[in-house]
Amino acid sequence: MNVAVSSPALRDTMHRIAILIEYPTVNGGENSILAVLSHLLNRKSSSESGLEFYVLGPAQGAMADRVSQLGIPITGLNLFDDAGRRLPKERAIPRLLEAAELSGADLVHGNSLSMGRLLGAVARARPQFVATAHLRDIMKLSQAAISDLNANRQLCAVSEATLAFHVGQGLDKSVGTVIHNGIDVDAFAAEESARLRIRRELKIPVDSIVLLTVGQVGLRKGLDTLAEVARRLADLRPGIHWLLAGERFSQKAESLEFESQVLRDFSACSPALKFHRLGYREDIPELMRASDLLVHGARQEPLGRVLLEAAASRLAIVATDVGGTGEIIADGESGLLASADSSEAITSGIVRLINDEIYREELAVNAQRRIRSDFAIENSAEALMNAWKSAILSAKSDCLFNA
Repeated sequence: MNVAVSSPALRDTMHRIAILIEYPTVNGGENSILAVLSHLLNRKSSSESGLEFYVLGPAQGAMADRVSQLGIPITGLNLFDDAGRRLPKERAIPRLLEAAELSGADLVHGNSLSMGRLLGAVARARPQFVATAHLRDIMKLSQAAISDLNANRQLCAVSEATLAFHVGQGLDKSVGTVIHNGIDVDAFAAEESARLRIRRELKIPVDSIVLLTVGQVGLRKGLDTLAEVARRLADLRPGIHWLLAGERFSQKAESLEFESQVLRDFSACSPALKFHRLGYREDIPELMRASDLLVHGARQEPLGRVLLEAAASRLAIVATDVGGTGEIIADGESGLLASADSSEAITSGIVRLINDEIYREELAVNAQRRIRSDFAIENSAEALMNAWKSAILSAKSDCLFNA
């Protein structure tokens, strides 16, 4: 692997970054790194950023298609066995090293906590291996996992809450930095015609109130609480339509039963509240244009990309006050925050905004303004680019010092 030192003079100014991707699907974390790569590649010339990119990951699937659209070469890397189980480190590491060697990367960046742990395990065994990673999750970790993560040159946490949580578990604070996810606000400016088109598609009257929830169907997203909110709203405000966009990826028995129960509970609110199970959708900006309110009931949220997207779309938000959500939304100013698992508090926020269209629009405008100033894609791309360059420079300095 090129680990930050190579012979061509071009390497003094041009660095090759390999992005390590675990899954073939595209969700929040994948959309965030794709937005950064797209922004950096859209500069006037590749030499302006001083970076060129490869992707190490599944060679087929939605993520590979998006990478191909950006013109980024992809080196196929599968870290799962034939049964879909993640490979143990002793089998995954040789595959990773082979793919990294093929890419000729100066640095490998893991786009998730699990990939950061894998890269750290390599870096602990091979100090010349230059690795950085994103921290996109808030979860309890073993000391072995923390040790692996600490071996990365830099860990980019998506929120102050995410970094603080892991530092509390023993993560080396000096290795961590906070880089909020960024978003291209203009990319979420769907045409007004999308509102009518989506409503026609879903057979929703033009004057109906439409609530939207977007995200993976899983235990951490609090959809069971939102199903209780739907029951309350069916009694309080008949005629509401609720859209749920997203898929379940876990195949665990508890996840299957959770999804089934949530769908039954939402459907039981009919006909007073009409529930629309949409599955995976690529037209999220259009869905947001067609909606009146985003409802986000997560129990754990490092920094919800869907909240950035809703704010960019000038869609009012009611969300649970967990993780990094408060770093995006100021309660009462750019959205309404409620306690996690409190169907009563979430319902109260929804009803308040349904009944006050002027206040709803005020919150939406304020949220969009905040996203433009503090969460622009330019900010996160610049910060991540600097983190990569700093890690490579640090590795070069270590090589010279130890020579």
